[in-house]
Amino acid sequence: MCKDNDHSFKDKLQFDSQKRLFLRSAAATSLGTALSFSEFSRALAEGMVKIPPIPENVLTPNDALKRLMEGNERYVSNNLIPLNFKDERQSLVRGQNPYACVLSCSDSRISPEFCFDEQRGDLFVARVAGNYVTTDFIATLEYAAAVLHVPLFVVLGHENCGAVKAAIDATDSNEQFPGHIQSIATALTPAVRAVQKDPDYVANNRYINIVKKNVQLTVESLREQPPLLARLVESKKIMIVGGVYYLKTGKIELIA
Repeated sequence: MCKDNDHSFKDKLQFDSQKRLFLRSAAATSLGTALSFSEFSRALAEGMVKIPPIPENVLTPNDALKRLMEGNERYVSNNLIPLNFKDERQSLVRGQNPYACVLSCSDSRISPEFCFDEQRGDLFVARVAGNYVTTDFIATLEYAAAVLHVPLFVVLGHENCGAVKAAIDATDSNEQFPGHIQSIATALTPAVRAVQKDPDYVANNRYINIVKKNVQLTVESLREQPPLLARLVESKKIMIVGGVYYLKTGKIELIA
């Protein structure tokens, strides 16, 4: 009896999830007209409407941001949702529909999936030291927006960033770095120059302010990036924000 009840409860959850998704997206389906839920169920059975791999990831940009920050609050308080790799595998075989895209620094101390307390399939993550924009990363984010229909994009910097430190040393002391590392320092130079060097400044304050400025400049660049991102931002189909991760607390501060 208990097993039957468990199956009934799971079936009801799946049915309710499909109904919520229908109410959000039926107007945008290829059917072109409003459907009753019974009609939607029939269309679903006939393959005319497809349920995404993770229905709960179909969110507005504002709801996506709310969920992301609630996840960070759980991470900070160490009240994490247990990971469940087994049950998610079957869903993800059918594809992916992440609800947020994160452009993050490659620093090994930062892991977006952990610091936002999310599972595989929830976040589409692009990483590069210094979390700055290149043509390849713009293409990656465009893919997330245009193909995966991700509603939220986050540029995530962090305190004590080595790439930012390299940019400061290159700008202040003309330090040169081996190989292609110099290209990272050069790319972050605008953030260093945008933060005034005051003789009375506290070094750590300048450091974190440059980290923040780098995030802000990257956000601004992405919001104005033609042809796809700028148009989607203007039409409010996507939101692009910036944040800074603090190593001591794990907290993420939204700054742009």
